[in-house]
Amino acid sequence: MNKATRRNTDLDELFAAIAREKLGIETLETRRSDSLDFHDVAVWSVRAALDAALRAGFAAAKGGKR
Repeated sequence: MNKATRRNTDLDELFAAIAREKLGIETLETRRSDSLDFHDVAVWSVRAALDAALRAGFAAAKGGKR
């Protein structure tokens, strides 16, 4: 696996973890079903998810763990 592929995989895993933990979304994979692919989430959950992504970016930029 090359560096770019590994980076994309790491990001996909990070995004999936944030979606699970902050938004209660089981997976970010397309499942071709409206009831599975569209979610009602509270704005405070969206804010928490964005905050988690931002903090992960800061940590990565500092060379720390995501």
